[in-house]
Amino acid sequence: MDRERLILLHHCRGAGRKAIQSFLAFDPELKAVFQLSKKELIERFRMSHQNSNDFLEDIRKLSYRSIEQTYRKHNIKIHTYFDSHYPVPLRHIFDSPWVLYSKGNTEALSAPLAISVVGTRNPTEGGLKSLNKVLMPLLEKGWVTVSGLAAGIDTHAHELTLTQSGSTIAVLGSGIGRIYPKANTALAHRITKKGLLLSEYPYDLPPRKWQFPQRNRIISGLTRGTLVVEARERSGSLITADQAMEQGREVFAVPGSILDECASGTNRLIQQGAKLVMEAEDILSELSLIY
Repeated sequence: MDRERLILLHHCRGAGRKAIQSFLAFDPELKAVFQLSKKELIERFRMSHQNSNDFLEDIRKLSYRSIEQTYRKHNIKIHTYFDSHYPVPLRHIFDSPWVLYSKGNTEALSAPLAISVVGTRNPTEGGLKSLNKVLMPLLEKGWVTVSGLAAGIDTHAHELTLTQSGSTIAVLGSGIGRIYPKANTALAHRITKKGLLLSEYPYDLPPRKWQFPQRNRIISGLTRGTLVVEARERSGSLITADQAMEQGREVFAVPGSILDECASGTNRLIQQGAKLVMEAEDILSELSLIY
């Protein structure tokens, strides 16, 4: 497999994860892909007319050199699935990203102890206190946190880690050049000092609604356990929890009052088999054998 061709393809519109998988099955060296006609793209690879047009336009005008220069200029590293420095935990999930982009301290990706943290964008005071109570003992032991840079619980998990001089990974639903939400741009910059920004999307790709549920599999896939703090019945946090379960990872949920809408999702997770968490030891006892 040619690494440069894979990275170039990853920047072409119409070449999503499944399309690249089909390309690799068709030609592991990714040479013949550059000679495909529109008819072949539509008939063999089931691309739509629009996607095939976009793909052919991009594959003709883009060059690996210009792509590589952009990432080097912004101190961003590129990790392909076939590189030795690709995050090991992500190799073992069903739909591993073919290419990842990171900015900051890449040592965070190989940290021996790490926990994913997700939750509501509108946490209660009790939810934030619960997160502090559970997370602080882990941070004091040097655990890395992984979250999604969203408002609310995600932001608090990142900030709490940084206040403890810890390392945190923010998995983005956009390219690293398009931080979302914009309100967290300064936080993203702080994270790169000791932690890491991580995305499977090319540098300048803007946030799109469908990309956030997609990135959740990376949040859960990077660690052996995901902690959910306050989530409603229909919440993106529950998508992350579902992904973790499908990946064979542990799911931990902080319980709440049956009268509290913010706890309805986490309480439901506990009903479905997630481990009820009241203190850090509940996580440590579950993951100690794995780690």
